[in-house]
Amino acid sequence: MSHRILVIGASGHLGSRVAARATKAGWGVAGTYFSSPTVQAEVALDVRDRDAVREVIARVRPAAVVHTSAGRDDWRVMADGAAHVAVAAAAAGARLVHVSSDAVFSGKDVDYDESALPDPVYRYGAGKAAAETAVRAIDPGAAVVRTSLILGDGDGQHEVLTRDLIAGRVQGALFTDMIRKPVHVDDLADALLELAAGDYAGVLNVAGPEVIDRYALGLLIARRDGLDPARVPKGSIAAAGLSLPTDVRLCTERATDLLSVRLRGVSQFLATA
Repeated sequence: MSHRILVIGASGHLGSRVAARATKAGWGVAGTYFSSPTVQAEVALDVRDRDAVREVIARVRPAAVVHTSAGRDDWRVMADGAAHVAVAAAAAGARLVHVSSDAVFSGKDVDYDESALPDPVYRYGAGKAAAETAVRAIDPGAAVVRTSLILGDGDGQHEVLTRDLIAGRVQGALFTDMIRKPVHVDDLADALLELAAGDYAGVLNVAGPEVIDRYALGLLIARRDGLDPARVPKGSIAAAGLSLPTDVRLCTERATDLLSVRLRGVSQFLATA
C-alpha cells in the first residue's frame, strides 16, 4: 500500500504542522493551499470546486487524506468542500481523516462524548456540523475528529489574538464564560497521523485534558511570552450579548485509550521557563 498522504489546507496552522510531522514520520507528503504556496503546501486547490478536488486526489493517489481546511467564514469551504473531499477520497479508496470542532455544540450540556449530537448556535458551528453530516454519510469509514482550541507553538489563533489585544492592534476582550479544553498543535497533528494510518471509523474527540476559560488562557499565554497579564482585556459572552458556545468540554477518554499520542494539558505546555 502507498505510504503517501495528502494534507488539505497544508498552508494553515494545523495543516502545516500535520504536513511537517508526516514528513518527519516517513510519509510521502503532498499538501494543498488556497491562496499562498508554502514549503509544505505546493498543490493549488479550491475545495469549493468539486472537479478540482477529484482531479487532485486522483493525481496524487494518496493512501490517506487529512482534511484540515477551516474556511471559517465560507459555508462552501466548510460544508460543501468537506463533501467534495469525502466523495473524491472514497472514489480513490483513500483513508479520510476529517477535522471538525467543538463549535458544533452550544455548551448547554457542558460535557460531550462521541455520541453527542450537534446543536450549533452560530454559523461556523453550523457549517462544521453540516460537514460532519456529509462526511459520515458519504464515507462511514472516515475518522471525524472533533477538537478544541489549537495552540502551543505561538502561532495559534488564540495566541496571536492575545498578543494583538495586549499591543492594542485589535479591540475586544477574552471571555471568562467561554470554557474549552485546548490542545497542543503537535499533539493533535500526531493524533491525526496515527488515525490516518489506522482504521478507526466515526467521531473521535481529540482535545487536551484541562478545562480553562479563554481569559485565563490569555493570562497563561501572556506570561509565557513575557508580556504583562494585567493588559489582557476581560469580558464575557453574556455581557456582550453574543450567541456563542459557552462551556464546551469534549470528553477524551476514548482518544486516551485508543491513541499512543499523549495529549498534554494546557498548563503544562504553556508553562513559563
